[in-house]
Amino acid sequence: MFFPVMDEMAEQLTDLLAMDLDGGFTELVRIHGTAVHAFLFRVSGSAADADDLGQDTFLRAYTALQGYDPERRRALRPRAWLMTIAANVWRNHVRTAIRRPVAAVSVDETEDGWPDARPGPEESAATSEDRDRLVAALSELPEIHRVPVVLRHVIGMSYAEVAEVQGCPVGTAKAQVSRGLGSLRRLLAQDHRYGR
Repeated sequence: MFFPVMDEMAEQLTDLLAMDLDGGFTELVRIHGTAVHAFLFRVSGSAADADDLGQDTFLRAYTALQGYDPERRRALRPRAWLMTIAANVWRNHVRTAIRRPVAAVSVDETEDGWPDARPGPEESAATSEDRDRLVAALSELPEIHRVPVVLRHVIGMSYAEVAEVQGCPVGTAKAQVSRGLGSLRRLLAQDHRYGR
């Protein structure tokens, strides 16, 4: 039941984009802005970078949409299309950062993006430690595994959508996610063994 509703929403959105670019774009940002930000936050580990990269993503999306005719806008798969742009913006950011290194981001800075489930003090301490370990381990994954793991398990995209964003066959996307999860498990187990 969930998927037909999503398909119907996507169709309504693309129809709006085809008829009224500005109104449709506002709706595109409203519907998908949180997912784009969550993706960029998880791959970058920085709320500030996620904000900047998110703005760049939507600027590029709007610029691209201006060049599309109404039929091309109507044929879009908005979520996968936006995540492809966001992944490319992230990759460009990484390439630039490699050429121009910046100070590392503390794991403590990333905590603001996690939902507040209001656990008790003991559970809160354990959850905080687990979250810190997971965020740190995720940041150690190579991009080829980090991006698909975040798309699949944080954003909740299907393997077909992950494959579309990654520009690869579905089987390759599944393998990237599987390898990424395996690496995460190893990193977390290693971290646990050394008492970090």
